[in-house]
Amino acid sequence: MTVARREKAIERALLVSALSAVSMLALIAAFILIEGAPVMLRHGISSFLAGTRWAPTKGSFGILPMIVASVVVTLGAMVIAVPLGLSCAVFLAEIAPRRAANFLRPAIQLLAGIPSVVYGFVGILFLVPLIRENLGGPGLSVLAAVVILGVMVLPTLIGIAEDAIEAVPRTYKEGALALGCTHAQAIRRVILPAARGGIIAAVILAMGRAVGETMAVIMVIGNAAIIPCSVLDPARTLTSNIALEMGYAAGDHQKALFATGVVLFAFIMVLNSIATMRIVRGRR
Repeated sequence: MTVARREKAIERALLVSALSAVSMLALIAAFILIEGAPVMLRHGISSFLAGTRWAPTKGSFGILPMIVASVVVTLGAMVIAVPLGLSCAVFLAEIAPRRAANFLRPAIQLLAGIPSVVYGFVGILFLVPLIRENLGGPGLSVLAAVVILGVMVLPTLIGIAEDAIEAVPRTYKEGALALGCTHAQAIRRVILPAARGGIIAAVILAMGRAVGETMAVIMVIGNAAIIPCSVLDPARTLTSNIALEMGYAAGDHQKALFATGVVLFAFIMVLNSIATMRIVRGRR
């Protein structure tokens, strides 16, 4: 086989691999739409999305409490993760000595390898009693889920933000230092603004990670299908709702869970699309 034919075969194999990944995504999207869309249309999209009562055995399919809980938990996790993650990314990329950075990076990446059920166990054994004894409430709450998720998304946020910071040309920093800026001023006024697109993408992808987490959230959030009025109240997210009830659901109940998956899928797709656009803009 000539070199040209070999390269052509490799190109076709890579094209098939890329198309297979896209095809699997399309099949998943089509499957959950086919399964979930009819019950949404039958009961009304507005009543499904804005309904506050989830009682599938009685024909009530309102997922607003789960939507609110998912949004609150995700945003709360970002309040914890963004300052910590961005500070750590800046430290690793601009401040830490090489040996310290080479030691800390794998340690941070190990956080991503810890099973979510382990985070859940830690939350149940230590965080939930701490909240119950010092702040009140049942302990199984939105706050517990926020803290757990805030820690879980740190590796994603730190890794992408650090790459974005390191991608800023060194001439930017050297120019700022030459004009009289201190190291801290160069980071704050030059490097971080230049890496803003990648940092925003890191935050959005971390949000997608938080939205899609299930096991750890199930273990610490309390799983009450109500709209939380306080961070100390129990709640139930979209992923928790699917995981808890899919095992015994049937009929419209099962279809409603697929419809919940449609909403979750759309939510994550929007977040990933925004992150991709921010990354592309940051490279221009």
